[in-house]
Amino acid sequence: MDGIDVAIVDIGENVEVVATVTVPYPADVRTAILSVSNAATHTATIARLNFLLGELFAEALGSAGVPLDTIELIGSHGQTIFHEGEPVEFLGRKVACTMQIGEAAVIAERTGIETIADFRPSDMAAGGKGAPLVPFLDYKLFRHPELSRITLNIGGIANITVIPANAKPGAVVAFDTGPGNMLMDAVAPPFDRDGEQGRAGRVNAALLERLLADPYYQRAPPKACGREQYGAEFVRATGIDIATATELTARTIALAVGQYPATHEVIVSGGGAHNSYLMERIGALVRARITTSAEFGIGVDTKEAILFAVLAYETFHRRAGNLPSATGARKPMILGKISRGTSSPSDA
Repeated sequence: MDGIDVAIVDIGENVEVVATVTVPYPADVRTAILSVSNAATHTATIARLNFLLGELFAEALGSAGVPLDTIELIGSHGQTIFHEGEPVEFLGRKVACTMQIGEAAVIAERTGIETIADFRPSDMAAGGKGAPLVPFLDYKLFRHPELSRITLNIGGIANITVIPANAKPGAVVAFDTGPGNMLMDAVAPPFDRDGEQGRAGRVNAALLERLLADPYYQRAPPKACGREQYGAEFVRATGIDIATATELTARTIALAVGQYPATHEVIVSGGGAHNSYLMERIGALVRARITTSAEFGIGVDTKEAILFAVLAYETFHRRAGNLPSATGARKPMILGKISRGTSSPSDA
């Protein structure tokens, strides 16, 4: 929830990154988003934020330094304010749900460019958890004929994609490992720069062991988690500190990676890749070689923005953009909803 990541990409035989930029949210906007994320709020606040974020997303695209008339299609993930991948009892039914805001119609109107957004619900309608979606891109970018790889994204939540050597799509496994930056940011706001506070602190061993006993970490994939598990209520209930939060993130990542002992490389992306102490702890706990997506020409902060450009491209061509082996969906699904711009993309 720190800002808006923009990636301009050329998509053909390969995915070529043309430009990237991150535009921070104004402090009051970030506070407002947090106030409606799995929290008691007013529908008016959500509706206003939905349209405001559409305006901000359109403005962020303009700041990337690429003429808008050269861009044919936009994919926008939006800002997640609620995600519940597991069905729960609600009014006599079992319901799983998700909500991302950032009105696509506003983006399309301000830019004049066809915009595809709201990618997760189609997967959930087919019985999937709506997450993770990044394995679709990981498979395209990092599949290797001889090396078994795991991609690790450390955003608010950490997730992995397991790509066996020479894997077919159905062999890919992906799931959320547990907390990423979310707990660390909550107890050392806005974030623990370079892991300095985590490194200087002392781990509460008793609390850590109690938290690691959560059955989630041993549950078989597909599985997903979010702010509903690791948000403000978790922090209040546990009294967790920065050192213990950092260690919990590292240990739960290592537990997940350790389930795949044939792994040769772990390729890290996301904001957590900047936390050198967290990276050190992961390196100490995991036997595979640790590197980052930057080694492969994909910036650690931009992979997810690249993903939604690629998913929009697949949707435009009426091709599925989920991996059922990762999300648990019954079948491959075409993802997203289309808002027409004043110009429409070519059929190339």
